[in-house]
Amino acid sequence: MIDGRGAQRRQWRIGLALATLAGVAAAGLVLWLVHDATIAAGFFGAAIVLAGVALAVAMLRRVDTPATAVEHDWELIRALVESSDDGIAVTDRSGRLVCANDCYENLFAGFPTPPSLPLAGDGGGQLAVAGRAAWRDGRATAALRGAVGAIDATITRAGQEQDILVWRFAHGPAPSGQPARFAESIDGTLGAQLGSAGVMAALVTANGHVLAANAVLRTRATGTPDGALTGEDLARFLAEDHGGTVRFISEGEGANPLRLLQIPLSGDDDAPILVVMVDVDTGVAGSAEDVEALLMLMPFGIALVDRDGRFVQMNQAFARAAGVEPGQLPVYPGDLVVREDKSAVADAVRRFASGAARSTDLAVRLKDHPDEPVALSIAAARGLGEAAVLLSLKDNNEENRLKREVAQATKMQAVGQLAGGVAHDFNNILTAIIGHCDLMLMRHSPGDSDYDDIQQIRANSNRAASLTRQLLAFSRQQTLRPQVLQLPDVVSEVSNLLRRLMGETVVLEVKHGRDLGPVRADPGQLEQVVVNLAVNARDAMLAKGNGGKLTIQTRSVPIAEVRRRGSDIVPIGDYTALEISDTGTGIPPEVLPKIFEPFFTTKEVGKGTGLGLSTVYGIVKQSGGYIFADSKPGQGATFTIYLPVHAASGQEPATLLTVPTPAARQRSSDLWGTGTILLVEDEDMVRAVAERALARQGYTVLAAENGEAALELLAGVDRPTLVISDVMMPVMDGPTLAQALRQLHPGIPILFMSGYAEEQLRRSIDLDNVSFLPKPFSVQQLAEATRDVLLAQQGTAAEA
Repeated sequence: MIDGRGAQRRQWRIGLALATLAGVAAAGLVLWLVHDATIAAGFFGAAIVLAGVALAVAMLRRVDTPATAVEHDWELIRALVESSDDGIAVTDRSGRLVCANDCYENLFAGFPTPPSLPLAGDGGGQLAVAGRAAWRDGRATAALRGAVGAIDATITRAGQEQDILVWRFAHGPAPSGQPARFAESIDGTLGAQLGSAGVMAALVTANGHVLAANAVLRTRATGTPDGALTGEDLARFLAEDHGGTVRFISEGEGANPLRLLQIPLSGDDDAPILVVMVDVDTGVAGSAEDVEALLMLMPFGIALVDRDGRFVQMNQAFARAAGVEPGQLPVYPGDLVVREDKSAVADAVRRFASGAARSTDLAVRLKDHPDEPVALSIAAARGLGEAAVLLSLKDNNEENRLKREVAQATKMQAVGQLAGGVAHDFNNILTAIIGHCDLMLMRHSPGDSDYDDIQQIRANSNRAASLTRQLLAFSRQQTLRPQVLQLPDVVSEVSNLLRRLMGETVVLEVKHGRDLGPVRADPGQLEQVVVNLAVNARDAMLAKGNGGKLTIQTRSVPIAEVRRRGSDIVPIGDYTALEISDTGTGIPPEVLPKIFEPFFTTKEVGKGTGLGLSTVYGIVKQSGGYIFADSKPGQGATFTIYLPVHAASGQEPATLLTVPTPAARQRSSDLWGTGTILLVEDEDMVRAVAERALARQGYTVLAAENGEAALELLAGVDRPTLVISDVMMPVMDGPTLAQALRQLHPGIPILFMSGYAEEQLRRSIDLDNVSFLPKPFSVQQLAEATRDVLLAQQGTAAEA
């Protein structure tokens, strides 16, 4: 851009030069007329003064008035608009296109000047009206349709002189899923195969704009295989004769007539349409064999039905989606659906066979999958011999499987959160029951009338505690001690126990693959997984009546198998598999989706809690693995567990919360101790039991119901020897209290107790010298944990 001050200086110099010339001319004229040098000099000075005044006034006005011509840096503007995902164009006051980005070029197949754009309907007129409104009001919008679908146009007046229009075109996402894949295939192998058969194919929008076309169609429509069709209205290249036949305009009036077939990819009004054209003279679709060959090329399910409603042809994709066995072509479309949907399908086929022009979608239920409605697209077919109706059916089996697995995982997660919360509260109750039983047993000896009853209560409480551990395992909230191990070692440890559990009629076979990658898991929990699955398999085989064979196999998982499972289910990676299969009765299809749910069981009342498989599911998931059940009724069941291969690193992740045991010190059987213990627990019954148990061991106990009360209790009191605190508490939780106590008393030992798992608490507790005691616990376990923490503290102080 030009510097304004430099221009003004040049204009001043030019003005002064002109004024000087004018003064000289005036003085010369006066001297020639009157022959008086004094009068001529006066005229010369007056002319100079008047010219200077006039020039100054003019320049002052020019300074006050903005420049009418502003130079725009279009290279800079283009660099800015190029970063936008929307199509952007800039026009000047005269309507000339002066700048546009690449997205604009892709949207409109070049650089046409707005509002003259390739838009559907009266889109150009709407855009022109919006442009005039933008000049008048500063901003205007318009909803349009183009080759890529819906386009939202925003026109804004801009510039220092408000002398340009910025046109922004925001378009919806490009076709995705099946239409996108089909568009690619038309430009690729499928389009070439169709072209070799003389078939011209294009994928167009609902408004007729071309998304993709094969080379044969591009050649016939434009005269060259590289002709630009994308974004163009296909109707521009076709002409309809008086007899109703269609031909290419580029081939002239004597060209071969065309037979045109439109196949909607779905019942949505905005869905892309497959357009197939063949020459009437060659008649690619003239015989049943040619029709079948054409249909076999289609990647989605298509079938043809005659005027009487009978099937004529059906491709493999349609047969697979409809569950039709090879060589068993049904007579009518209604034979594929459940009884309630037969009349709706028959009426739709009859209506379209009689000349209905538009297509429609019906939600029907197939006989093979009555619980999963599918979309059946129906359209009229013309020029395909006996066929009068075209049916399209999408194979939803894989999609429905993924939906079921996602829904199942979501449901299991919700149930797991509920189970974890119930287990946490139940652990508090069991802690109080077991603790009171222990305190009562201290006052009774064997042989007393109440001793056996108290022992029975305690035994049943421990049994209930094992159930809560199973609930925590299902909800992935139990405490695990993971190690790097090999799956064959785990199977070997438990195989002797399994042989005793299987009995005489069940044969146990163990197989191990080669080059198995190590996994990181809790060996005890993996053994529980194997035992639970083996016991269920044994029961299924014994129910069959003649025993059977249980096979346990470990193997590496090829990457192709992982891909078949689906990356949204099992992330791509290296896995080692543990497979347990049996020859029992199998699992019915209606039961298979529910087997991992807690308390779901098919066993008789009193013979199962319904927590075995849910525990397996929770352990596998908490270990970072995946479990799948495959079964056919009467052919046994196979459970496959994928565990990720552990990648060796410099150091294993540390366990933040442990109950330390001094390595150099022998554990003492004496649980008596001294010192002051701060006990913080919001549950009254648990706090009462813990306070009495610690006091009986010789400790001085300060009890508080929450974190704030504990801090108030410590005001004016010497430093406690140990802090025992619950983790989840109202007002102030355990980790917050621990941080506050460490500020008051650095290095004070802390023992956390909780009904939740240690792994779940690591995310909220990042402190050293912190130990963990899971609920429910007995008086003995509380005393031992307290002694171990204090002994570890003494050992640390001695080393320091």
